[in-house]
Amino acid sequence: MRLTRSALERLKVLALEHPEDPIVRVQVKDLDEQRLSFNITLEDRVQPNDEAQVVDGLTVAIPAASAARMEGITMDFQEPDGFKFHHSDQPHDLRLGLINLN
Repeated sequence: MRLTRSALERLKVLALEHPEDPIVRVQVKDLDEQRLSFNITLEDRVQPNDEAQVVDGLTVAIPAASAARMEGITMDFQEPDGFKFHHSDQPHDLRLGLINLN
């Protein structure tokens, strides 16, 4: 998974607003055969089955079950739409400043 600079900055703000839950956890689940659901939560610790990385002072954790499915996904943040997840085959939607979590 990759983060745009704007997504990273917004996640850092959220983590600062909730110092009791400084870990950003991102996971993906199937809604049905054609749709996915991406979930972002703030938690107090990295779970044993998470793949975690510190990016610019922010710890981002991805559950092992979601990690392989996050390959080629970029998380972006833009006002007023919020967080968006893009597949790498849509480069025209991405902003500069990508940070790789691999």
